[in-house]
Order: sequence, then structure tokens, then C-alpha cells
Amino acid sequence: MYFDSHTHINNEGYSDAARATLIRDIEASSVDYTVDVGFDLPSSRMAATHALFYPWCYAAVGVHPHNASELTQEVLDAMERLTAEEDVVAIGEIGLDYFRNLSPKNVQINAFQKQIALALKLKMPIVIHDRDSDGDVMRILEESGAFSEERKRQFPRNPETGKADARVLLHCFSGTAEDALDAIEHGCTISFSGTVTYKKNDKTQNAAMKTPFAHMLVETDAPYLAPEPYRGKKNTSPLIAYTVQKIAALRGVSEKELAEWTKQNALRFFGIHT
Repeated sequence: MYFDSHTHINNEGYSDAARATLIRDIEASSVDYTVDVGFDLPSSRMAATHALFYPWCYAAVGVHPHNASELTQEVLDAMERLTAEEDVVAIGEIGLDYFRNLSPKNVQINAFQKQIALALKLKMPIVIHDRDSDGDVMRILEESGAFSEERKRQFPRNPETGKADARVLLHCFSGTAEDALDAIEHGCTISFSGTVTYKKNDKTQNAAMKTPFAHMLVETDAPYLAPEPYRGKKNTSPLIAYTVQKIAALRGVSEKELAEWTKQNALRFFGIHT
């Protein structure tokens, strides 16, 4: 029923036993598909391994801005080799994080640019992390050619709206409704997480109300950002149901309808043929 477009089964905080339990819980749930998203080379390798072993799991490989200083040419080459695996479907998560600034801004920007270039070379979708970047994420994506007409011609237009699709996913979207609509005009897809369920989070809820269904995905970002009523606890993919329920209620549609729309959108975005 659900497609969790961004999760971290590869999170380093899981013991082997805890990860095995998590996998069993996903398999027993209504989650049909997940994308296990890398944040450094070891986690990207683990995600690719999970995608190899579990038919419901796909992988994204990338170096998070927190780990940007780790992106050597050797790491970039290793990531490119991982993309040869059939179920590695995106480059990510990559981007900028000026909130925590665990890597210097110039190092983050350099790593971001190099990974965008890899995604463009391989004609792969891009999963974006953007936190307090002051607009630099969108500027760098544009300057790097991620929204170029050449890039957009590599992918079919959105079948529902006819808009050009650059296969750039803004994960865990936290901007305004106007930001979301502007990003969609550039060719982006918008993904909402459990933060949309938080009380007084009017900005994200308004963005979820205004984002066209055809350009919307849902995610957990597990083990982070658990939705209400589990806020503050460890998140898991099956809890995506609460995010879908909230957005469906905001939009006046059924949970089943929204789950199906976002699942089909995710399959199309990641180029998954089932």
C-alpha cells in the first residue's frame, strides 16, 4: 500500500538484531516498497546490499553534507561502481546543511557539486537534503545543470500535469507552499515526512495542501522524525501510515487514494518497473 521514499535501514545505530527486527516489521506491514538512503560510503554499500537481498527495498547512494569532508575521488569512484547494481536507483542524500554545519560550507558545496555531476553523468534521480541553506541548494542545482532542458529531456514529462521532470527530490520538505510550487516549476518532486503531523506546523501542512498530488511523495526518514503520536520515539517505515493519514485528511481524500498516488509517483520517479 505504501512507498516509503526515504528511510535509513542502514542507520549505524542499529545492532544486527535490531535491524533484523526492523526488516521483519516492514515485511509484516502495509509498506510495499522502501528506498534505503546512503549518507556515506559504508551506509551506501549497506543500502545496496539491502536492495540486493530484499525485493521491496531499493537503494540511493551518496554522501550527506555532514560527511562532506569524506568525499574523496576514491569514494566518488566507489559510489559510481555501486550504481551499477540493478536496484540502486538514485544519488542521495546529498545537499547542504547550514543548521548544524558539521562540515565547512565550502566543503559541503564542493561535495554537493561533485555528486550532482555524477548524477547528471549517470542520468539518475537525485535525493536532496536541504536545511537552512539560504537558497544555495536550488542555486547550485540550477548552476550545475540539474534543471537544464537537456537533463529534463532524459526523463518523461509528468504524465498527470505534463510538467518537465528533472528527477530532483526535495526530501523531508520544510519550505513554504510557494517554495514547493516554485521547485515543481523547476522540475522537482516534493516529499513530506512525519513533520507534517506535528501540531502547529502550519507551514508544512499548508505546503502539503498546495502541492499537486502528481508531484508528491511521502517518507519517514526513519529512524528520525517519528510522526504524531510517536513524536520523540524511534521512527520506522510502518509509521508512514500516520503521515499519509494526515495529508489525506488535509486534502479531503481517502488514505488509500493518497497511498496509491504517492506509491505510483515514487515508482515513476525512481524508474522502478514492477
